[in-house]
Formats: sequence, structure tokens, C-alpha cells
Amino acid sequence: MNKQIIISINREFGSGGHEVAERIAADMGLKFYDRGMLDEVADQMDVKVELLEKFDEKPRNFMLTRRVGKYTNSMEEILAETQFDIIRKKAEQGESFVIVGRCSEVVLQEFDGLISIFVRGDRQHKMERVMNKYNLKDNEALFKMDRHDRKRKQYHNRHADAKWGDSRCYDMCINSSPLGVSGTVRVLENYIQERIKQQENPDA
Repeated sequence: MNKQIIISINREFGSGGHEVAERIAADMGLKFYDRGMLDEVADQMDVKVELLEKFDEKPRNFMLTRRVGKYTNSMEEILAETQFDIIRKKAEQGESFVIVGRCSEVVLQEFDGLISIFVRGDRQHKMERVMNKYNLKDNEALFKMDRHDRKRKQYHNRHADAKWGDSRCYDMCINSSPLGVSGTVRVLENYIQERIKQQENPDA
């Protein structure tokens, strides 16, 4: 791999998108960034990571916070903007990586090596996956799915002009339900390899 490659993966809750991203990073030997970035953010902000976890990828509470110009007292927005700065700096330094969420397909859209992906799933398959993973009943799993996706959508649409989950905003959208995680990874890796070839040999 001669040029920078950045793989941005957004996902519906229960789609297996996070596991897909982890496997792609491992298979391609790329660094992997997700909520584990909070350790780096905590060091930068000189706070405990446990304090940040409840604000990660969450929408701002408009009832309890204020924003005046560029300044805000919303921990959700401070955390989001700090993460955006960190991933932008990593990209500017030429690093190649896989990143999950964090509006990365918009924050990093100026970089030629960016490949943006959205992983969705059939509602029944997602529900069963969440039930098994978290030992929940079906109605509890559906509530958890809807709550997480609602917050992800609010967070994303607050910080980006592009709409969360809109296929026009991503290079590729894929339903993970028919192929499962392993099959989805194979399809996406084939697509990524073709993109890398085109990037390295644009006139081929």
C-alpha cells in the first residue's frame, strides 16, 4: 500500500458494523480507532476516561447546555470536536487507519484516500444479534437498537451536513444480514482493494 488509505465505517446498532471494521483493520494491518480513542482524549483533556464515556457519540442536551459562537459548555460537543481534531491530525500526518463513527466520513472528506462505508441490517437479524449479545428479550433488544440509532443519528446530524445513513453520503452501503459478518467483510475488502488499485494506478 503506497498511498494513504482511510476507511470510515458507520453502522446501525446490531448490524455487526463494529466487528466488520475490526476485522478489516486486522486483515489489512491498519490501525483501528473507535471509542478506544477516549483514552487519548482523556490524556489530552487531563480527565478520567470514565467521565467521557457517557458523553461519547451522544447528542447535546439543549436544556442543560449553551453555545455562544465557537464556545460551548456541552461536554458532548467538546468531546466530539476534540475527537474530530485528533482524527483530522492523524490523517494530516499521513496515517492510514480504519475508524468507526465519529462523523469521520465528513470530517475527513478532503482526503483522497478516504473510503466511506455504511453497514445496515434487517431489523429481525439485528434484533436477534442484540438479544444474543446482551442477553435481552426481543422487546428489550428493539428498544436498545432504536435508542442507540436515534442518538447516533442526532449526534451525526448535529455535526455534519450529510445525513446519517443516507446512501448518497457514502461510497458504499451494505446490508450485513444476508452474508453475515464474514461475508460482509469479504465483499468490503474486495471493494477496498479495487479502490486501492485505482488510487495507485489511476491511468491503468
